[in-house]
Amino acid sequence: MTVAGVRAALFDAYGTLLDLESAVAPHAATLGDAAAPLLALWRRKQLEYTWLRSLMGRHADFATVTREALGYALQALGLAAPSLEDALARSFRELGALPGAAPLLARLRAARIRTAVLSNGDPGMLADALSHSGLAALLDDVISVQPLGVYKPAPPVYAMGAARLGLEMSELVFVSGNAWDAAGAASAGLRAILIERAPAPPERLPGEPIARVTELVEVADVLGVT
Repeated sequence: MTVAGVRAALFDAYGTLLDLESAVAPHAATLGDAAAPLLALWRRKQLEYTWLRSLMGRHADFATVTREALGYALQALGLAAPSLEDALARSFRELGALPGAAPLLARLRAARIRTAVLSNGDPGMLADALSHSGLAALLDDVISVQPLGVYKPAPPVYAMGAARLGLEMSELVFVSGNAWDAAGAASAGLRAILIERAPAPPERLPGEPIARVTELVEVADVLGVT
């Protein structure tokens, strides 16, 4: 499938362009076999807290949510220690890029397709991680949900992305490595591309991606970019 008429590509950040495993990798010697379970629980609670705070009308910035989720995960796994929590929180601001992220962004810009991030992350966190990963220079804009006070998959978030770029929904694609996020974008009216790195059943949610690919590089193929 090839999608025509795209003037800009919006990307989720965490788990789409940015490698979440790089938050725990520097601490492998300390965490040992607990590294993977810690990251999985930390990420799950991070997302849960964004959704629950949105439903509760009790917004906190993503840095706060991330730290709260980390504290929960460390305590749940018997790893609670202030120095380790501080170190892991810093590492989340120093994420690496996922394979193919930089080449894809460069190819899209060379094809005159604007590139932007639309993320739950607050501006400071995104600036740090995108700079550290080397992706900042390949993006035309970085859009945070922070001004809205609500997190994805709330429809206003996706509408804000289009408004910020001054484009119609039909002129954009939204790319995410998170199935719930792709569903949210599609439900809000964006054409969504899901990076499905591991096989999984389709989500039972409103909103269907226009394409499912296994690697970032395939997004260029969907957009007809050589």
